[in-house]
Amino acid sequence: MAQQLRPSKSASKKPKIDWSRREEADNFAHTVKLYRQGKIDHDSFRRFRLQHGAYGTRMTDDYAMVRIKIPAGQIYPHQLEKIAQLSEMYSIGSAHVSTRENVQLHWVILEDVSEIMHGLADVGLTSREACGNTVRNVMCSPLSGVCNDEEFDATPYAIATARFLLRNPLNQSLPRKFKFNFSCCEKHGMTRIVDVGLIPQIRELDGEKQHGFKIFLGGGLGNKSFVGHQLEDFTAKEDLLYTSIAVLQIFDRMGNRKNMARNRMRYLVDEMGWDRFKNLVLKQRTIVRATQSVIVRLNVNQKPNEIKRPISVSSENGSIPDGYARWLQTTTYKQKQKGYRSIFVTLESGDITANQLRAMAEITNDFSAEGFARNGFSQDIILRYVHESDLPKLYSRLLEAGLANSGSLTMASPVGCSGTSSCNLALTNSHRLAKEIQRKFLELKLDEDDDLRDATIKISGCPNSCGQHEIATIGFFGGGARVGKDMYPNYSMSLGGRFDDQSMLGVTCMRVPVKRTIPVILKIIELYKKNKQSDDTLSRWIDRIVHGNESSEVKSVRDMQKILSPLVIPPSKDDDPDFYTDYGSDTSYHTMTGKGECAA
Repeated sequence: MAQQLRPSKSASKKPKIDWSRREEADNFAHTVKLYRQGKIDHDSFRRFRLQHGAYGTRMTDDYAMVRIKIPAGQIYPHQLEKIAQLSEMYSIGSAHVSTRENVQLHWVILEDVSEIMHGLADVGLTSREACGNTVRNVMCSPLSGVCNDEEFDATPYAIATARFLLRNPLNQSLPRKFKFNFSCCEKHGMTRIVDVGLIPQIRELDGEKQHGFKIFLGGGLGNKSFVGHQLEDFTAKEDLLYTSIAVLQIFDRMGNRKNMARNRMRYLVDEMGWDRFKNLVLKQRTIVRATQSVIVRLNVNQKPNEIKRPISVSSENGSIPDGYARWLQTTTYKQKQKGYRSIFVTLESGDITANQLRAMAEITNDFSAEGFARNGFSQDIILRYVHESDLPKLYSRLLEAGLANSGSLTMASPVGCSGTSSCNLALTNSHRLAKEIQRKFLELKLDEDDDLRDATIKISGCPNSCGQHEIATIGFFGGGARVGKDMYPNYSMSLGGRFDDQSMLGVTCMRVPVKRTIPVILKIIELYKKNKQSDDTLSRWIDRIVHGNESSEVKSVRDMQKILSPLVIPPSKDDDPDFYTDYGSDTSYHTMTGKGECAA
């Protein structure tokens, strides 16, 4: 049988931008020594550490989580291989893909952080400004460039924005962290729940097409969340940088530096009022446009990626393994480019082992016609430009690597933040709960139910919404509860959140003990199946309930609460001791938190 040759690894595509600076690794190592010698105080070192992407680990100063910035989510095969190597040498043999397209290495000894920074520099990556009071990783929808509904590809603008702002004095000491999200369309981005959200837009003026953006400002999730406001009908691409600078300058000048609980930009917008804030931005933009040097510009590379059909796939027609049809239905997206699909590789709560990273590197090199992968918004990795004729072979390769779980584009793939596995602020193990839900839903084959496809489950270990629970169809954030002297972990459940063109924050329904979350979700699905209309999806049905427009037995959130209440009554500890433990723990539950570092 004829078989085409696999290209050598040296033929794999290299990134065009080196984000690293090797001297930062040397400086970090030197500063750690000074800190250990007591020559730098704890708070000063903490700010320095965060600015360089090393986040504190739960209840200890001796370990860190290293957050690797992946601008626009673009990650290349040799970078995946390097991260695999670093995870084995300095971390726990696995990595974590976050909801902000970063890659995280957990439980790194503080003295080894500089070694990781050196390794990242070898492949053009950096952890600089992945934490701290700076502009964080600039995100871009993983479907930008292939989305059927987009007006143009926003990726070059996201990359250019990230390049302009990285290490820029403009944003080294903001009142708090600051986030940019670029989307492809209304459906596939989270543009209304960040500081600056951008959707590509084309308008016609005097017979000519103009490229620009729909820009939203002042959104964000946390203890108090807000949906962003649209700045103007159309922002020309020439004004993108001026608008970004103006917003950052206003936040830097007027943001609340005294009250940690209210120092995100969304609070400034809320306190000032949208109309006043908008007018201030537009005036400041005029000043920026008039005063910035001509050399201050975005370096936008609009040359399209080279798309070259890989030549590594065998032409033999082998048998297709079981599960292929289910995987194809629930993890792949048909691109606007004829004959190609994007594959959302499902991870459990974003976790991927070193061996799987290496497998993903080889698979990307062999199957993606653009030569790299994209990290997604839901703790997943997206492989794009896979030719449809290569999908069965790709599925076999993913199966061999343990990466062929179905359901990534369905309710069966919940998001869960790191929770008590590493976070100082977490009250529950949201990370493990997301895995438990995913495993149960796949066992029940709920990923194959099209009525549940557009619903989402998102879980945070505390109210701060790192798991984005407030924009989920069914969202949870962690806390503790008590029966007499005995504590047990529980979650506050919200319903009806969404992040499309009608973005909405979820409505609080009730508190659910951790060991009752799966039964409660399954009961909600059962109620939906019983009461739905012929053209309903779960998210549409819940949307009617939270707005009081449902006519069945579940007319309101209060009705839902009454029906679910019997499921959440706590038993005594003698009757059910397991109820009083969290997932991943065999000891009685207790709340313990440290100092958060989001604003340090």
